[in-house]
Amino acid sequence: MAWHASDPHNAVVTRRSTITFRSAGPDDAPFLAEMLLEAVNWHPERRMSMTQVLATPALAHYVAGWPRPGDGGVIAVASQRPIGAAWWRFFPEDDPGYGFVSATVPELSIAVVAHWRGRGVGRALLREAIAAAADQCRQMSLSVEQRGRERPAGWWGLGVAGSVAVRLAAIG
Repeated sequence: MAWHASDPHNAVVTRRSTITFRSAGPDDAPFLAEMLLEAVNWHPERRMSMTQVLATPALAHYVAGWPRPGDGGVIAVASQRPIGAAWWRFFPEDDPGYGFVSATVPELSIAVVAHWRGRGVGRALLREAIAAAADQCRQMSLSVEQRGRERPAGWWGLGVAGSVAVRLAAIG
């Protein structure tokens, strides 16, 4: 069954807000760049600016030219404002992402606005992204830093390079 952003079951209710999900589109490029910055700076000891992130090819390629053919994503929305995103991109072998497995396996990026963390938004985005990508791919990769990050359910460890672990999930 295909994923539909308008499905009322694609919502999370917190104590004060209902969070809904919609497909990421071309107009979301600036927000995805903001979420990339959040993902890079998730640890309080790291503070890169947007200028630094977008000037670093190994980071910028996660959002550069959004959307390219094959790109997809889901945006979490609360009170009509985006609060998080999960997006995937296929990378070629000559320009791999941190979680690169193969040119046929997209890499998932995920981030949530800081004050929304710890409320299940990231977990819901992960679930929604997998459902949304099911018609497009059979597997998806994810890179996570080892410091303080637990492995999401349904994701298998493929290996560790420095402080980065690569995970793989079967879809569909």
